[in-house]
Amino acid sequence: MLIHRSNAPARRAAGRLLLAALVAAGAACASGGAGATGARVAAERGIYRPDVAHARPLTRAERSRFTETSTSADVRAFVDSLAALGSSRVVVGEFGTSGQGRVIPYVIASRPLVRTPAEARRLNRPIVYVQGGIHGGEVEGKEALLALLRDLAFEDYTNVLDSIVLIAVPMYNPDGGDALGPQERNRTEQNGPAQVGRRPNGDTLDLNRDYVKAEAPETQATLRFLAAWDPDVFVDLHTTNGSYHGYALTYSPPLNPSAVFTQAWVGDTLLPALRQRLRLKHRIESFPYGNFVSQDSVERGWFTYDHRPRFGTNYMGLRGRQGILFEGYSHDPYPKRVASAYTFLYELLSLVGDWREEVVDQSREADRRATGWGTQPDRAPTFTLRAALRTPSRREAVLVEALERTGDSVRTEPGLAPGLRRGRVRPVVMPIYDRFTPTARRTMPFGYVIPASETRAIALMRRHGLTLEQLPGPMTLAVERFTIDSVVRAPRRFEKHETVRLEGRWTTAREPLPAGTVLVRSGQPLAILAMYLLDPETDDGLVTWNVIDAALRVGGTYPVTRLAQPVLEPLTVLDR
Repeated sequence: MLIHRSNAPARRAAGRLLLAALVAAGAACASGGAGATGARVAAERGIYRPDVAHARPLTRAERSRFTETSTSADVRAFVDSLAALGSSRVVVGEFGTSGQGRVIPYVIASRPLVRTPAEARRLNRPIVYVQGGIHGGEVEGKEALLALLRDLAFEDYTNVLDSIVLIAVPMYNPDGGDALGPQERNRTEQNGPAQVGRRPNGDTLDLNRDYVKAEAPETQATLRFLAAWDPDVFVDLHTTNGSYHGYALTYSPPLNPSAVFTQAWVGDTLLPALRQRLRLKHRIESFPYGNFVSQDSVERGWFTYDHRPRFGTNYMGLRGRQGILFEGYSHDPYPKRVASAYTFLYELLSLVGDWREEVVDQSREADRRATGWGTQPDRAPTFTLRAALRTPSRREAVLVEALERTGDSVRTEPGLAPGLRRGRVRPVVMPIYDRFTPTARRTMPFGYVIPASETRAIALMRRHGLTLEQLPGPMTLAVERFTIDSVVRAPRRFEKHETVRLEGRWTTAREPLPAGTVLVRSGQPLAILAMYLLDPETDDGLVTWNVIDAALRVGGTYPVTRLAQPVLEPLTVLDR
């Protein structure tokens, strides 16, 4: 569903998209930037080159001539040196601590420099959060982000830091990143470097499946940071896992149909404009993220990934913010992947800087509309709680890279099976599966009612930054209650959980609620997120992750009820 605020912003966005190709064909835009001495020409063009002998500081990838990747100690030393070398545009802090006790540093970069969320908001610019290394073996995003920070921080001329506030977390998963091992074991289908980290964190959790249940200390640090800084744009840097295609990088907007404020704008306006810039200015081919079912049957289609908010960029969409997934092409050589990630980030940040008014307006309008719908649910649309990838959105030519047999058993490059080599790239017209079809939709209630005894649910809602209120005394309210007809448990454990799905039916009644009962009103900016987390029929909420398992039985009632009337009385607001 596409939600337009007014005709004027829509026309402005369309006009910018039309002009993007013309702008991209010319010189670098005013919000572009250059780099440190020795890398200036490259950075002015938005192109990262490894000939940075005179740049300071150097990443470990640069120092090793792209045979190694940075450890958490390398990252910390690098970002600390940005300030030590005299940059007046960066401040370094601690984002959080990993499960194994490693500090996760962040860098805030802007001109003028800001140090607090309040100072950032007073600039009235987009706040852009970029993280690398959520999967420890996927390394080029981390290296590109470090190099870009250096080049922007020491540039004397106008660059993108005059248009945005950049928050960078180069190594989000330091425990996984420091668990170095052979590429053949840790990243079997990746072309270097020889030693890379592992995918999960130190507790074997995949951090890009943890945004809903928020069990890992890294995720909990993220949610605290999001609550404080509330970035307008969230960028997550990854590397692909297998398919051989003809793109240096792929990307994705939020995929959940309930990301009604940002999915269409990011997917149909921002990212296509970015694709044009990459192609026309840098001859870099890119495409919406996906994979083939198999390399031998590419005609079956190009399939995107999952829509559920356990993934970070989808989660940000439910918060009403712009989520952008970057996937470097794992089969490209390591230096080329770093260069592609650098150029992607450079041009994305420049585009956000060019369109800064529109980006900030998107966030404000999302908050206003979500709060208004929650206050008057009869004026709200229905929202998707479950979805499936059922039909293609279109047919389009996709660049496919062929694999050719060499006639021997020699390995031609890392990540490629012996006896094969990469061949020519050809376009193949195929169905594109990149839009999810709703399979369950519900209207928004006035709020949700959580019994005081459900302490785990209450704690998780507070962790997600939702506003919670408590009844100071008993109160009788109209509620909708869900009777459970079936409890469907997954046959195999996933991320240390036996995930659950409920089927049942709704009834409405007036019920007495005791003092201490917790209300989550829908009249707040995170109303859509609250609905997805708390409703019993969603495919990724409290029910899914066993938060309230003890109360789930066939014939029983789901303990969290939907509020069927407004509550006008003042309540006690709980601290977050």
